[in-house]
Amino acid sequence: MIVRNDDHNTFDHVARTLARVIPGVNVERGLQIANVIHTSGSAIVYSGLQEPAELYWEQLKGAGLTMAPLEQD
Repeated sequence: MIVRNDDHNTFDHVARTLARVIPGVNVERGLQIANVIHTSGSAIVYSGLQEPAELYWEQLKGAGLTMAPLEQD
């Protein structure tokens, strides 16, 4: 699951949202991921089972993050 860079989300919002939604991600790790998103244009934030991926994707998109389309296996 990929989050894309945009011009409307702050590092703090991205980090806190990732920490709230993605298991195993704390705010510090969220800030590291936010930096990758900012510098690279996108970052993989979750790789795993389809069902939880769909839930996390909806939650991240609902929080305003710019999501790449979810790949279907």
